[in-house]
This record gives sequence, C-alpha cells and structure tokens, in this order.
Amino acid sequence: MIPIVSDLAPLLCGVLLAVTGAGKLFGRRTAQLAANTVLVRVLNDGRRAGQALRAVGAAELAVAAALLAAPRAVVPGVATAVLGAGFVGYLGYAKVTAPESSCGCSARAEGPIGARSFARAGLVLLGGVAAATATTAWWTEMIRRPGWSALCVVAAAALLLAVSADLDHVWLLPLRRLRIRLFGSPLAPAGGGPVPVAASVELLEQSLAWQAASPIVRSALLDDWDDEGWRVLRFAGVYEAPGRGARPVNVLFALDTDASIDTTASPAVRVSVIDDATDEMVPVDLLAGSGVRAVLPMAR
Repeated sequence: MIPIVSDLAPLLCGVLLAVTGAGKLFGRRTAQLAANTVLVRVLNDGRRAGQALRAVGAAELAVAAALLAAPRAVVPGVATAVLGAGFVGYLGYAKVTAPESSCGCSARAEGPIGARSFARAGLVLLGGVAAATATTAWWTEMIRRPGWSALCVVAAAALLLAVSADLDHVWLLPLRRLRIRLFGSPLAPAGGGPVPVAASVELLEQSLAWQAASPIVRSALLDDWDDEGWRVLRFAGVYEAPGRGARPVNVLFALDTDASIDTTASPAVRVSVIDDATDEMVPVDLLAGSGVRAVLPMAR
C-alpha cells in the first residue's frame, strides 16, 4: 500500500462514514427510506427497519470518530474494513432476494442497487484495510507533504463523487444540462410520432402528478408499454395504509405517447396504485397531505 494513501485513509474514511452515518442516524427521511430496503423483508416490520438503519448510522459515526482521533488507526481501520465487508454482503443479499429494493447507503436518496453501490462499499472495505496499515497520523502527513496530501484528497473526493448516485446533482446533472445546451436534447422524437420513453419519464418527473405520488414511489422505472395512445410507466412503491402497515404496490402512470416537455407543461396523467400481491386497485387519495395546492390534471 502506498504510504501516503495509508496515512490519509483514516481521514478519508472517517469523513465518509461521518457523513453517511449522520444521514442515517439524524435524517428525517430515514424511516421512509428504510421502508424500501431489504431490511423490511428481514425484520418484517417497517419501524424496526428504520431503527436498524439508525443503529448502523450510529456505528458508522463511532468508527468515524475513532478514525479521525486515533494517530495510528489499526483498530478503527479493522472496524472500517468489517463495516465495508458487511455493506458488500448486505448489498449482495439485497440484490439477490429483493433486486427492486433501495440501497439505503446514505439515507439521503433512493435508487436501485447497482454497480456504483457495490463500488462504494468496496471502497469502504479497501479504505479500512489501508487505514489499518497507517504508520503516521493523518494530520502529520498533511503537514509534512501538503501538496501530495491535497492531491490525494481531491482524487479521493472525485472517486467518491463518481460512485455515489446520491451526489449526482453535484456534478452529473450540471454536465447533462450543459450537454443539452450545447448539442440539443437527445429526447426529441425523430420524424414525429411517439417520443422516447426517457422523454415521457422526464415529463412525468416534472408534473404535479409525480409530486403527489412520489411519497409512495420507491424505485426507478421498472417497465413501460404503449396502449391506445397512452404510455404506461411502472414503478415499485410502498403504501402505508392506516391500520394495515406498509405493503408493496405497483404505481402506474399513463401519459400521452406524443407528449414531452417541449409540447406541454401540464400533461394529463392517469395514476393507478396496484397491490403487488393481489393485483387489486388500492384506493389512495394522492392529494391528502401532499401539500400540492394546484388541481392535478390526472384521472384515477
């Protein structure tokens, strides 16, 4: 292991675990995000899943404090590696048993488990191994070689941005907006007719219907099909019925196949919530408690 990387690993891992741990332990949406992780399947209870996610956050904060405070982080480094191995195992189990579930890695955003989730967990594992082999306190290394230390920190931050889907708004989305300004939108239909599915998703995610239904949605787009001028987009979700607890559902949105953000700002959207186990329609008042003031142009 390169000495400067090993010596700075406690700082890098400590900051990462402090951020993710604080998000899990103190985040307002922790319980909501936990409801779409595999923890619900394992613990068979949404409330306990939220408690488990907060407990993991507390463990991350404790390890982060030890990493940042210890001059030679052998024990904290080993603990970090154990956490990283646990994250990799958890993600593997979730991917096999509930591939539609959310990662819950940072408790700040939702999304399916993918290669980037495994990459970040693997970095925690490797960072723990590096921290355990540190021979010099990280603050001493930064004072001794400030230039190389700064370069190492910048490179680590760039790598973390690349593998963190919840940080895409920091760099990836601005880059995509710049590309559209320079080269135009890739979502425009060729020669008329139905727009690409990505254009329908883009229009949906800017609609009031999506704003009202988003508390139920727990996944990215899972399926789509066209039917008599309507494009149906299917998402997985979790609906907490009063007195019945959380249950998995499918949330179906139907939009005009020719509609895009270039043709309408207020699309008509049909929304249906279907029980995942029984395929029965779930009566949901999407306007209740949504905070949406305007009337939604949607039919159920």
